Amino acid sequence: MNATELRATISLAAIFATRLLGLFMIYPIFAQYARGLSGADDRMIGLALGAYGLTQGLLQIPLGMLSDRIGRKKVIVGGLLLFGLGSVVAAMSTSIDGVLLGRILQGAGAIGSSVLAMVADLTREGVRTRAMAVVGITIGFSFAIAVLVGPPLAAAAGLSGMFWATAGFALVGVAIALFVTPTPDRAVARGVSRATFKRVLQDSELLRLDFSVFILHAILTASFLIIPMALHQALGLTAAGEWKFYLPVMGGAMALMVPAVIVAETRGRMKEVFVAAIATILASQAVLAGAPASGAAAVGAMILFFTAFNVMEAILPSLVTKFAPSAAKGAATGVFSSSQFVGIFVGGAAGGWMHHVKGASGVLGLTVALSLIWLAVAAFMPRPPQRRRQLDAVQAGVEKA
Repeated sequence: MNATELRATISLAAIFATRLLGLFMIYPIFAQYARGLSGADDRMIGLALGAYGLTQGLLQIPLGMLSDRIGRKKVIVGGLLLFGLGSVVAAMSTSIDGVLLGRILQGAGAIGSSVLAMVADLTREGVRTRAMAVVGITIGFSFAIAVLVGPPLAAAAGLSGMFWATAGFALVGVAIALFVTPTPDRAVARGVSRATFKRVLQDSELLRLDFSVFILHAILTASFLIIPMALHQALGLTAAGEWKFYLPVMGGAMALMVPAVIVAETRGRMKEVFVAAIATILASQAVLAGAPASGAAAVGAMILFFTAFNVMEAILPSLVTKFAPSAAKGAATGVFSSSQFVGIFVGGAAGGWMHHVKGASGVLGLTVALSLIWLAVAAFMPRPPQRRRQLDAVQAGVEKA
């Protein structure tokens, strides 16, 4: 990468990190701390945890396409400000309904597709995969840091303090976008044709990746409705002490993730790593379901899960930009990001309902079933290099026509 590409990649990854830190910090603690809000029950807690994903899912595509038309930075800055506003609303709320409203407003700041498209705008084809991998790895590290910092911060500042911190992170993201991130020299694409957008929606491999990120985040959100309770039962940990569990687990997961991503990106083993990560997530959920009160099972299952989760976060954005038509990266990443956040909503809502009806075993039954379906879908994925050549040929034919 040249200096501009490196600056763009690092700054855009940092914008992702500032937003995701606030979002992920509440995952380990929300199910416990939200019970102190008026009107809270299992269903409303799950809905509030996942509600962020509903507006994110609805707005990723239109805002991704809007960024094609008016410019990425305008959409990114506006989205971060709206995200901050939702954080303030949630911080000032004493009822689950108020937090639900704040989470909906947070989600309306749907900038994921615009950030990914801007990475593509500011990098050359030859280094774009590397840049996307950096963004993906940053997401993984943000998740690791967030689950470590969240429990002690919540113990000190409460749920309200977590949301105030999230609002602060949003302002940091705005400053990075305005003063650090380069502005593309070339003109931004002026919209996406209906035919190109239709091609994005009908592309089988892009749909496979969209489905993958949907399931990944549905499982993540549903799991965190029961993980705190499982840690308390298996290891006797309170919310304030959960960092003692997450520190070694996340350290082990990150150490295992890095070689897996290197193998996938540099040795042409993307499909093998992709399928293996899904099988690992399935194994982690099966272990938790089979031995919910075992401390050893909890540690082993979480190392497996977080390793696979971080691998997926690193390679999925790269795969999307490899497969997306060059004229519609904003639309393609919009569909991808939309699928991710709809997964958050479905995981929270369905997980909360299953917890209310069947308890922890019902949530784990849901995540195991989703993992099995995902593994079946992923088994037919072609190798990405072959797929890229096919896409390039199709795109060349469209341009000639």
